[in-house]
Amino acid sequence: MDSLARLRLRLTAWYAATLGLILLLLGSGLFITIRRQIARQLDDSLAQAAGDVIRAAHIRQQEAVSAQGAVVDALEELRIPERQLFLFDSALAPIYPPTVDARIRAALPGALARADHAVNVHASTGSHLRLRVEPFTLDGTPVVAAAAADRVELEDRYAALIVAFGAAALVAVLLVAGGGAFLARKSTAPVERTMTYTRRFMADAAHELRTPITVMRTRAEVALQRGRSADEYAGALSSIEREAERMSAIVDDLLLLARADAGERPLHREPLYLDDLTLDAASTLRSVAERRGVSVEMARYEEAPVLGDRALLRQLLVILIDNAVKFTPLGGRVNLEVSMVEGRPTVTVQDSGVGIAREHLPHIFDRFFRADSARGEAVGSGLGLAIARWIAAAHDAQIDVSSVLGEGTRVTLKFAPAT
Repeated sequence: MDSLARLRLRLTAWYAATLGLILLLLGSGLFITIRRQIARQLDDSLAQAAGDVIRAAHIRQQEAVSAQGAVVDALEELRIPERQLFLFDSALAPIYPPTVDARIRAALPGALARADHAVNVHASTGSHLRLRVEPFTLDGTPVVAAAAADRVELEDRYAALIVAFGAAALVAVLLVAGGGAFLARKSTAPVERTMTYTRRFMADAAHELRTPITVMRTRAEVALQRGRSADEYAGALSSIEREAERMSAIVDDLLLLARADAGERPLHREPLYLDDLTLDAASTLRSVAERRGVSVEMARYEEAPVLGDRALLRQLLVILIDNAVKFTPLGGRVNLEVSMVEGRPTVTVQDSGVGIAREHLPHIFDRFFRADSARGEAVGSGLGLAIARWIAAAHDAQIDVSSVLGEGTRVTLKFAPAT
C-alpha cells in the first residue's frame, strides 16, 4: 500500500508539473503576444495624438494671419488626456511648448530615423516615456509633431495581466492537482486490485499445492520408517500417485489460466456442433457419474452449430457436467439440454444436488473459491469454474447460474447467434 501511495503522489505531482509547464509556456506566449499588442495600441494612440496636432496646426494656419502664433494657440487649446503634445521646427527646436526636456529633444533624430517613428525615452524627471513623431510641412516649412505617454500605463497593464494570468494559473494547477489525485486513485485502482488478487491467488495456489505435497511426503515417510510388504508399498505408491495426479491437475489449470491471462492461448476456431460436443462430454463423465450413483441424461437434443475451439469447448462442457455430478448426492440426476433459443445455441445443465447459497453465487467463478458451507465437503481445487468462465468469455458466450439450496443448480450456457 505504501508503494501505491507513493505512486499516486508521483502521478499527481507529474500531472500538476506537466500542466504547470504547459501553462508557463502558454502564458509566456500569450504575455508576449498581448504585450506587443498593447505596445502597438499605445503607438497607434500616440500616432493619433500626433495626427491631432498636425490637423489642429493646419486648421489654425488656414484661419490665422500669423501661422506660428495661431498654431501655438491651437496646441494650447488641444487637450488629450495622459498625452504630452509637442511641435518642433525643422532644426528640432521647440515651438510648443517653449521648453522641452533635453532628453526628449535628443531622442528626436533617432525617432525620425526609425520606420515606426517611435522610441522609448528616459526623461530627466525620472519618468519613462514612449515618444512618437510625425514630420509634416506647415506653410511650406518642415516641422515635426510629437506625442508622448508615460510608460507606467503599459507597466500597469502588464502587471494587471500577469496578476490575472498568475491567479488563473494557480487555480488551474490546484484544480489539476485535485483532479490528478482523483485520476491517480482511479488509474492505480486496477493495479491495487491486481496486486491484492495476485497475493490472494499465490496464497491459495500455495495452499492447494501444499496439501498433496504434504500427503505425498507423509506417505513416503511412513512407508520408509520400517520394512513393509509389497502390498503395503504398492498402497503407499498408489496414494502418492493419486496426490501427484491431483497436483498435476492443479498445475495444469494454473498454467492454462496464466496463459489465458497473458493472451498466450490462441483459439483455433472451426465450425462445430454443440450437441455433438455435449454428447461427447456426457459420455466421458457417465462412468464417473454411475460410480457416484448419479444419472446423466440428455433431456433435449437439438442441432446447434457454433464456431469455436473444439478442445476448449469440450473442456468447458466437461467442467460444467463434472461440477454437477460432484455436487449431486447418491440417487440424484443431471439433465442436459441442447437447443436453439432465439437463434442462440444454448446448453443447460440441471442437477438435483445440494445447491448453492445465494451469497455464494457471485463468487463461484472466482479462482480457488469453494462454497464448502453450501455444498458440504470441499471438492476439487476451485479452478474449474474460473477456467469455464474464461473459455465462455473467449467464445462470446454467457454463463448464467441459478440455484436453490437443497433443490439443485441450473447452469445455462448461451452462445452468440450462429452466422
